[in-house]
Amino acid sequence: MEPFLLEADERKDALLMLQPWCDWEGVTAGFTTRHAKNTALHVGDDPDIVLENRTKIAQHLGWDFAAWTCAEQVHGNEVHVVTREDAGRGRLNRSTAFADTDALITNEPDILLVMFFADCVPLYFYDPVTGSTGLAHAGWKGTVAEIAVKTVEKMTEVFGVKPENLYAAIGPSIGSCCYEVDDAVLKHVRPLLKQLQEGNHSIEDEIIIPSEAADRARLDLKHLNRHLMIKAGILPSRIEMSSWCTGCRTDVLFSHRTENGHTGRMMSWLGRKKR
Repeated sequence: MEPFLLEADERKDALLMLQPWCDWEGVTAGFTTRHAKNTALHVGDDPDIVLENRTKIAQHLGWDFAAWTCAEQVHGNEVHVVTREDAGRGRLNRSTAFADTDALITNEPDILLVMFFADCVPLYFYDPVTGSTGLAHAGWKGTVAEIAVKTVEKMTEVFGVKPENLYAAIGPSIGSCCYEVDDAVLKHVRPLLKQLQEGNHSIEDEIIIPSEAADRARLDLKHLNRHLMIKAGILPSRIEMSSWCTGCRTDVLFSHRTENGHTGRMMSWLGRKKR
């Protein structure tokens, strides 16, 4: 069952809520659509309009905009620990965001972690035992660099999280139906697939799907990140995975690839309010 559900409201279904997590007290998690407008400051939109878009989303979620905290994503695997003093970094301008960072984790309540997307894979982590949360951004480079594993390891190191207690989710992103790559990408993916091989069972056929062009293939980043979450110790039964494809559904979602780079950015968010 699809875990990210459109929230029907007067704003034309602007938000996709991570529905299975909405029942947890104080937790909010989800993904915006193109109907919530562009949320990123790096795509050429008027900054004042972007800040207005951000403020409206925070208000709609019932969160103070001062809690909005984000990073400058670079397709790497750097994980940054967000402290109480860091709350609000990056919300008004890019210069105060966490530089060169593709995952944010915190155990502080009342901090809204935010990341931006237009095809890459949003990853969500929540530990109800320690109350810690994490968000990650996984394009193919971040996936190969095991950003999912690095995030879990950092949460374990800093917050004492036990991976088996974690809940995780894989959000809307480009699917294998629309994500065709060449050997320049595949040569980096295949060694990782060998590491993730389950006994004598290869997972390559599940992740790399042949396409009509002999030197190209379709890549399933969602399932690859699921395997990485399992490698990190998260129980398969605790991993939600979205079927939304940004490439297929440009009526609802932005897609950098399908729209030839001229598009806005959606945001993933995750936060826990103090009880």
